[in-house]
Amino acid sequence: MKKTAIFYGTSTGNTQSVAESINTHLDNQAELINVEDAKDASVDNYDFLFLGTSTWGFGDLQDDWEGFISDLASANLEGKKVALFGLGDAEAYADTFVDGMGIIYNAIASKGCEVVGMVSVDGYRFDASAATVDEKFVGLPLDEDNESNRTEDRVAMWMKNIRPHLD
Repeated sequence: MKKTAIFYGTSTGNTQSVAESINTHLDNQAELINVEDAKDASVDNYDFLFLGTSTWGFGDLQDDWEGFISDLASANLEGKKVALFGLGDAEAYADTFVDGMGIIYNAIASKGCEVVGMVSVDGYRFDASAATVDEKFVGLPLDEDNESNRTEDRVAMWMKNIRPHLD
């Protein structure tokens, strides 16, 4: 498996729980890094990056990402593979669902990395999202507030699609 890190920002613990679940699907071989403690140089140490955030308020990036997103945008991502996951509330914030994931995507999309793990919008109920491109989410969207019962199945299915990119 490629040298892998899971970078996440969490306020309530939900994004951290998803990061830990992803790592379980990787036989706990990835390094879990809270972006609150991350430094831009740490990105250089990995070939495969999982980047996870929640969305707050009306489409805002999780607070800990605010300090790390500029470091990430200026890091050398050339040749790396990246998979994104985002948490949001599709009922209360249906018009900004997982926008935080879209903010990260926009920061890295032109940095020479390959974004993998896009997910069809089918099966999700929301009005708008900055995290969609051509009827696909740019990563795995999760709604722990309203569909937590679907999270583990969605993570497992997504990881089956990600796994070939890790070899």
